[in-house]
Amino acid sequence: MNKLISALLALTISLPTLAERVNSNEMGGLESLRKQEVSVEPEAEYMKQDYQGPAMGRDFVDMPPLIPHSVDRYQVDKNANSCLRCHSMKNADKWGATRIAVSHYKNREGEQLADVAPNRYFCLTCHVPQKDARPLKKNTFEPVESLKKQ
Repeated sequence: MNKLISALLALTISLPTLAERVNSNEMGGLESLRKQEVSVEPEAEYMKQDYQGPAMGRDFVDMPPLIPHSVDRYQVDKNANSCLRCHSMKNADKWGATRIAVSHYKNREGEQLADVAPNRYFCLTCHVPQKDARPLKKNTFEPVESLKKQ
């Protein structure tokens, strides 16, 4: 009985080393959605291109404005918010940046605060950088009629 258990244990441990990598030709030409090996982290080339055109408009009511510049290496965490260096009420005119909306200075209860409300502090929760990226999936979305550009 001990020999049987030992043999099964040894077989179980050695099976992964006996496994072969299966290529797409052996699977009848079937390819994964990733288009490359799972062990390789794909390069996201489309994410690296900063948008160079005019500012993108809003497509629905209350849509947060898009960020017209890169935010790589921006620190936005509980310790610091790099966005406030340029976009705070105090610094926006100095840097020629868009001011943070007054609504960002109101807490959940609607009380006006002297500084950015904690629930609005993490800008990248709602605001994302504009990118010149190809759509990942076909999209038939149409902007709200009143927001369409004439």
